[in-house]
Amino acid sequence: MDEPIRILIADDHDGFRSGLAALLGTQPGLDVAGEAETGEEAVDRSRELQPDVVLMDLNMPGLDGIAATRRIVDTSPHIAVLVLTMADNDAAVFDALRAGARGYLLKGADRAELTRAIRAVASGEAIFGPDVARRLMAYFADAPIRVPAFPDLSDRELEILELIARGMSNQQIVDRLVISPKTVRNHISNIFSKLQVRDRAEAVVRAREAGMGGEQPRA
Repeated sequence: MDEPIRILIADDHDGFRSGLAALLGTQPGLDVAGEAETGEEAVDRSRELQPDVVLMDLNMPGLDGIAATRRIVDTSPHIAVLVLTMADNDAAVFDALRAGARGYLLKGADRAELTRAIRAVASGEAIFGPDVARRLMAYFADAPIRVPAFPDLSDRELEILELIARGMSNQQIVDRLVISPKTVRNHISNIFSKLQVRDRAEAVVRAREAGMGGEQPRA
């Protein structure tokens, strides 16, 4: 007999967590191994319990679901993170995917859709709810093919430049990317050098001229 899929539920609403745990507990082959009510706790419990799947809300106190997902995937890449959230905007979807989430569902998904998604990500698939899938298809259908604006920048430098263009401080970038302040400073210094700009303000102007920084940081 196959081992059950072990699940960690990460959500800051007690009622939602308990209801979801009760629902999943009735499904054959699924086992709710634990719960977490903050992003930090989700990271700690994932490390402790080593679940197969983490159901991750994005809007949580302290460490948000994006940063928590990144930490979990970085330290335990075998754990599948399935986002289960109310956030249905493009920025949230793409931030979650960049952080390493394997799936994205909106709260309100029915039991069959949720259990199917859990089994899919546990087996290594990527899965999205119908609304999110339509959003992704529309985005890629409409997205023009563009030459990268700053080909000399590394992927990490481009990521940091995007956050600078959104108005994030160094500390906010540290919190979002879960890297050290010194690493952020070094990347920013390299960005300034490669873009041949003198300061942050000039870097923001260059980035926004290239279409970066369209989304503001979430609280």
